[in-house]
Amino acid sequence: MKFILSMAVVSFAMPLSAFAQDQGHNHGGSPYAGFEAREIKSLSDQDIAELRRGGGWGLALPAELNGLPGPAHLLELQEELALSSDQVAVITLIFEEMRAEAIAAGENFIAAEAAVSAAFEEADLTQEELAGLLARAAEARAALRLVHLSRHLATPALLSDEQVRKYSDLRGYSDDPCATVPEGHDPTMWRRHNGCDG
Repeated sequence: MKFILSMAVVSFAMPLSAFAQDQGHNHGGSPYAGFEAREIKSLSDQDIAELRRGGGWGLALPAELNGLPGPAHLLELQEELALSSDQVAVITLIFEEMRAEAIAAGENFIAAEAAVSAAFEEADLTQEELAGLLARAAEARAALRLVHLSRHLATPALLSDEQVRKYSDLRGYSDDPCATVPEGHDPTMWRRHNGCDG
């Protein structure tokens, strides 16, 4: 019964979906145009490169944006934060361990996404097979997130409250955007866009 109901919903939605696709085509094409040439449809070359170098890929945002600094950015800002040599040594160790684990976990995630992508090239993919592939991909992504997020749990105890506050300021997370211009931003434009001189 569930299958019949699902098919009825899909059949009903199909014309609307086809209409939406046709409408998108008539107004400049799909935002996904060109993605069909990707080897792994869900990952760009830049995504794969980031994962293979052990980069964060935005996976640690819940920690980063809640005041728990990441080791990579702490090392980038070590002079501005006046980190001691002992702090740098410990944070470097955390970063190197994280990077090694992230590279391995990233490869697992890439392989899982490649399997999902390849499965859709086959005409006989079943819902059960798809569910298994998606579960493996979700597990691989969760393992990768754990690598990155867990290291954000390790850093606050190594820092003073002032260093944590300054980190947030330097990264542009301060409540007062006029207090500090984040690295990489033009100071004049930053102040103008944030109404600092008004």
